[in-house]
Amino acid sequence: MRAVDIITKKRDGDELSKEEIEFFIKGYTRGEIPDYQASAWTMAIFFQGMTARETTDLTLAIVDSGETLDLSQVVKVAVDKHSTGGVGDKTTLVVEPLVSACGLPVGKMSGRGLGFSGGTLDKMESIPGYRCDLTTSEFLSQLHEIGLVLTGQTADLAPADGKLYALRDVTATVQSIPLIASSVMSKIIAAGAQAIVLDVKIGLGAFMRKETDAHILATRMVEIAHLAGRKAMALLSDMNQPLGHAVGNALEVKEAIETLQGGGPADFRKHCLEVAIQLLILGGHTEDEETAQQMVFSAIAEGRGWSRFRELVAAQGGDVSFIDHPEKLPTAPLIETIPAPRSGYLSQIHAQIVGETVVELGGGRAKKEDAIDHAVGVVVHHKVGNHVESGAPLFTIHANSTASLEAARIRLLEAHQWSADPVNPLPLFYGSVR
Repeated sequence: MRAVDIITKKRDGDELSKEEIEFFIKGYTRGEIPDYQASAWTMAIFFQGMTARETTDLTLAIVDSGETLDLSQVVKVAVDKHSTGGVGDKTTLVVEPLVSACGLPVGKMSGRGLGFSGGTLDKMESIPGYRCDLTTSEFLSQLHEIGLVLTGQTADLAPADGKLYALRDVTATVQSIPLIASSVMSKIIAAGAQAIVLDVKIGLGAFMRKETDAHILATRMVEIAHLAGRKAMALLSDMNQPLGHAVGNALEVKEAIETLQGGGPADFRKHCLEVAIQLLILGGHTEDEETAQQMVFSAIAEGRGWSRFRELVAAQGGDVSFIDHPEKLPTAPLIETIPAPRSGYLSQIHAQIVGETVVELGGGRAKKEDAIDHAVGVVVHHKVGNHVESGAPLFTIHANSTASLEAARIRLLEAHQWSADPVNPLPLFYGSVR
């Protein structure tokens, strides 16, 4: 077989065999197939798509590119949640400590920013010393000891996904159902979680703009999980506006801390609560939503979720003083609050524009080797449906230069659309796939 023939076949819309997919993934993982051919292949998949069978074969080929963890050797059941990416989505930082504090171990291997979507690892690296490069033995040991791990993929687990993930970010091939599904599910399967809640985003700030496409993606991922012997369900959640208020790495860590301590934005709290409830049920910790809800409320009220987050940071080398005193986290040199230019109801806060603005401020990557400024970002003070008076704070920009601050101000004003008439708030969820 030759890589170019496989690229040509997919370019022309033909279905790849299991052997062809395995050949390509193995060759790319070993460095025998170069980035430029992998880029052509992912672009062909982007335009031509893949069948359910091809997507499953791609997922399992990525899993087979490395080791697969068996978490049953250290815990009875481990769960995981994964988001398909969003703007202001710091859910992992809150949900996983809460679920772990309820007695259900959580072992997660997360990713970095992808396109305008923020990355969990980038957020956690706002905390000085925090390690995202745990070895397999360290992962297993920490899961056994404290019941919570949040790290990046090890070189041994699904290495093909690590390479493809970085490549997709800079080749405009992120928004592809088979590539998203195989990336998400390969990481989860390789990391060994037995039960998975998938948070599939829909809207302007999501890779899936349409509910029908998001439902297809969710269904595909749940099917892959079951074929791999895992329990899974998916929540379809809104991403037309940022989740919570903060968008940007250190700013999102601060908001997650506020939420774990009983505060935080109302929409973000409710979102985290629903994801945590579903994890507790799917992981077999309880059978009904009311009991799961009380468990989560208690974990917040008694401070156990916050304590578990501190344990996580300490276990992975982070300086706990930075989360005990969040004002010590990276702070941008320029901070400016922009007032509302008029009175009225907010009819749109375009999540993609907000996410792209944070990338342009330095909070994301234009190229896969780019460094990230953890201090920059945006705080959006309102939600769709809110009535805002002229001159009231609309958003706050955290920037590292006057030029980037001014460019952000212009773009963010464009992201906010107004109506003279009342506007309904956006829903948090659109349904689920089980």
